[in-house]
Amino acid sequence: MYISIMDQILLYTSLGIAILALIIGYYAGVRVGKFIESTQGLEWDNIANITGDLATLKKTIQTLNNRINGMHSPKVMEQELIAQMLQNQPKQSKSNNVTHIGG
Repeated sequence: MYISIMDQILLYTSLGIAILALIIGYYAGVRVGKFIESTQGLEWDNIANITGDLATLKKTIQTLNNRINGMHSPKVMEQELIAQMLQNQPKQSKSNNVTHIGG
């Protein structure tokens, strides 16, 4: 029986792919087993608590980011500049601008 080179290439390639698929399937099975084992004692109440904690943490981080971004906004810098200018202005006394009329 005569087997051509192309037939041998196809045979060994398909054998290699089958072995690779077997190894990947075994690896996936091991990962699923580890996942099931690690979530064995986890109940829905725990998952609900974790979800609530994550939502609270997310809201806190958003609030903090908004505060940090607000510190660098142009409005705050302009307000600080105006406050400095008002403090550094020479104070004028009101008595200089008053004129007395009558007796």
